[in-house]
Amino acid sequence: MTDQNTNSGLNRRDFLKAGGMGALALTLGSTGVMGLSSTALADSANKPTSGFGGYGELIPDPNGILDLPRGFHYKIISREGDLMTDGTKIPGAFDGMAAFEGQNNTTILVRNHELSSGPAFGKNPYDANAQGGTTALVVGANRNVIKEYVTSSGTIRNCAGGATPWGTWLTCEENRSDGHGYVFEVDPTQPENDMSKTPIKEMGRFSHEACAIDPATGYVYLTEDASPSFLYRFIPNDLSQKPGALQKGGKLYAAAIEEVADPSASTFKTGQTFKIVWKEVDPHWCREEAAAKNCIVFSRLEGAFFQEGVFWFDDTSAGEKKLGRVYRYVPHTNTLELFYEGNDARQMEYPDNICCTPWGDLWYAEDGSGQDRIMGITPEGKVYPFAANRLSGSELAGPTFSPDGNTLFVNIQSPGKTFAIWGPFQRRNSARAREMSFAAPANLAPQVSEKVAKAAKVQGMSILEAAAFERHGVKM
Repeated sequence: MTDQNTNSGLNRRDFLKAGGMGALALTLGSTGVMGLSSTALADSANKPTSGFGGYGELIPDPNGILDLPRGFHYKIISREGDLMTDGTKIPGAFDGMAAFEGQNNTTILVRNHELSSGPAFGKNPYDANAQGGTTALVVGANRNVIKEYVTSSGTIRNCAGGATPWGTWLTCEENRSDGHGYVFEVDPTQPENDMSKTPIKEMGRFSHEACAIDPATGYVYLTEDASPSFLYRFIPNDLSQKPGALQKGGKLYAAAIEEVADPSASTFKTGQTFKIVWKEVDPHWCREEAAAKNCIVFSRLEGAFFQEGVFWFDDTSAGEKKLGRVYRYVPHTNTLELFYEGNDARQMEYPDNICCTPWGDLWYAEDGSGQDRIMGITPEGKVYPFAANRLSGSELAGPTFSPDGNTLFVNIQSPGKTFAIWGPFQRRNSARAREMSFAAPANLAPQVSEKVAKAAKVQGMSILEAAAFERHGVKM
């Protein structure tokens, strides 16, 4: 590819829009599932009763870096400390990431750097004394990097974020020091422009983790990495869903569970029911107001992802065994569900970044005390491993698929490395993705007491919804 195709002036219209789901969740094709050889599947003891059940056991990497299932391969495409093509040294602390389609069958990755104080590495920083920011990689069809450059700088602890339906990246500061604690919009086709250094203050000043956008409404859902933490929703004033629209402000809300009157009450149905209520909070003091207004208190929220009408997020240290939880929120029905609660470290230990695969499974990258992995959950209720960090005790971060679904990109945070992974991935399956959005995982559904189950039935709630409410102190 020539410089004309990879320079900082790439035309945004040449991007395949991510539809609020990131590149991996585009619904472009087959509703079938590619058959795999027996060597690529789990052994019969680990198969679910139906559907896809994972790629089998992980094979120890002879290079001591990344364990993958048989038939899969990886390439390290970027390393902390090397030089980018713009001459800047690649900053460390690799974290959240998203993939977009570029020209001539390329993939453009936008990558966060969770760094704090120190000189900014970019030329047009928000704060010259803040070392965090974002970089971009233009990756060819052969999975080689064609170009690597700074896209924003001068921010603090850029942990995660989220892709927008209009082809930009929202990078979030996990920090609340003076002048920081905000979300910034980064356009990889216009690196280091003024938009990239303009904080979207009305999206809240708090210890941001991740965000995801509902493409049907343009509403932004945001998680907070703090203990305790709250779940937020931002409704923009400008719902045009284009670069810069979020900078025009909006209103910020925090999620609460409240008992509300039911006008259809009768002798056969309770007159009170529980619902999710979104309470408006001051963007500058959102954390304090959420607490004062009795909003839902989570342990420590992390990843966020939107796919097929559903917002997924996880609570990394929640649960009886403090191994983590995965929640599912359906905006259309205003339903919050506890989809999965970890009770065995072999299946879940501190879930962090999450994503949905092209074939519909939910994947989470771990940041626990043991060996950190990428784990998958199927609609049928199967948990399976996909990758494990053999190199270091650092987390795996930023899993995202190329637009064609054939390559997974992921980071090891420290020492910073970005990987391209390929092999016999399942084909796109939009029907299965929809199934993941609305089906109850029979083998994973969280347990509730018989009393709560009966109350849920009376109120017309699912067990997953009742479990979410029960875990947050609702007496039904």
